[in-house]
Amino acid sequence: MNIPPGSTELGSPMQDTKTWQHLKQVIASSSEFERWQRSRNLENDPKGDVPLNDLILRYLRETLETLAY
Repeated sequence: MNIPPGSTELGSPMQDTKTWQHLKQVIASSSEFERWQRSRNLENDPKGDVPLNDLILRYLRETLETLAY
């Protein structure tokens, strides 16, 4: 997919969904994400109370907040 510089158009909702699913898989398998989960005692959630999507969004938010400092 070619996105012109300055464009905010990312693609169709189907493409965006596929991209997000792939990005979640990559993040979930990263050592940094695993380390982040361990540091918050989230890696062993026996009940599965926190969906992976929510964990990844929280991880990304916290990472971006840290980078903003």
